[in-house]
Amino acid sequence: MRRFSKEENSWIFYDWANSAYSIIISTAVFPLYYKAAATEAGVSGANSTAYLGYTIAIATFVLAMLGPILGTIADYQGYKKRFFTFFFSLGVISTALLAFIPTEQWGLLLICYTLTAVGSAGANVFYDAFLVDVTTEERMNRVSSRGFGLGYIGSTIPFIISIAIIVLSQSGTIPVSTTLASKIAFIITAVWWGLFTIPLFRNVHQTYYIQREPSPVVNSFKRLWKTLKEIKQHKALFMFLLAYFFYIDGVGTIITMSTAYGTDLGISSTSLLIVLFATQVVAAPFAILYGRLSERFTGKKMLYVGIFIYIIVCIYSYFLDSTLDFWILAMLVATSQGGIQALSRSYFAKLIPKKNANEFFGFYNIFGKFASIMGPLLVAITAQVTGNSSSGVFSLVLLFIIGLVILSRVPEPDQA
Repeated sequence: MRRFSKEENSWIFYDWANSAYSIIISTAVFPLYYKAAATEAGVSGANSTAYLGYTIAIATFVLAMLGPILGTIADYQGYKKRFFTFFFSLGVISTALLAFIPTEQWGLLLICYTLTAVGSAGANVFYDAFLVDVTTEERMNRVSSRGFGLGYIGSTIPFIISIAIIVLSQSGTIPVSTTLASKIAFIITAVWWGLFTIPLFRNVHQTYYIQREPSPVVNSFKRLWKTLKEIKQHKALFMFLLAYFFYIDGVGTIITMSTAYGTDLGISSTSLLIVLFATQVVAAPFAILYGRLSERFTGKKMLYVGIFIYIIVCIYSYFLDSTLDFWILAMLVATSQGGIQALSRSYFAKLIPKKNANEFFGFYNIFGKFASIMGPLLVAITAQVTGNSSSGVFSLVLLFIIGLVILSRVPEPDQA
């Protein structure tokens, strides 16, 4: 197996850059920061968790609707990187702005968080689509998995720095408040994300594209409509998207709401942050392992393994009542969250026409983002109705089972 090329490494490195956002803003520091601000404002734990779930749902709705349209336009020569740059800039700038919003304005914090989520998710649509430009079909599983693995490793560096500042501020070792320490973490995230995206800007270019033509927006809508009308010709592709819609919903919801869930269980902020750090460390080698095992057992079989583990996670979560239980749950998640995401991305990339990569990754995005709406809403509604966050997480088992059944009907990429 030859070494990774400059283009492959530059593409992979964006996972290193963006994963700092995923762990610090989406998963760890911001949810705890927001929960503390909401609690101080008199909002109950169940309601603040629900509001976070509703916000995540709203944050993804607009982008989910625009994904295929923007992707179709971005298939024209030279457009892919322009769209990537816009959403990347939105994400980095709004992440930095989180540090300048007063904690008493917890509603404004959620609005700014919405912008960070749209920026990150929007940039990922075009980043994922660049996979077809930087490597061959035979190497996609390995390159995609390597990206997630490197992302987990890279994210631990700004995470450790941020958590160290927060813990030292809590102990009084350094003369800053916990609030200011969290704001410093937001700035670190924005700087890290921006700095390590430079290799992608320099070395990754759109190789597969459609030649520009007059009225690109109008013609993009025509191509999009043509794809929808010819959906039967892409049956395997859209069957996979339907399966992905359900199982990735559960994956994303567990990732984004894990700290809020842990807080409701009474687990301390310090314990939660340590667990999340350990999860990142364990997830890195497992993401790479999934890629290597997929070359021996196929990507589809490894997706089965990941979904099955998540079903166990959902069932086990219902019985959580201690920090040890949360540790066990987190380690189970760590074994599969990177692998299932990486192989889903490469599996899909093998199914699509390369010159229409942005258009089809737009559909990949819309299925993933609508799933991101349904999952948090399901958890939020169930948590409010039952008054128990554990019931909300347990309800996600249904999504994994449905996704597993549909995936079993999807052929391998070379048979589609």
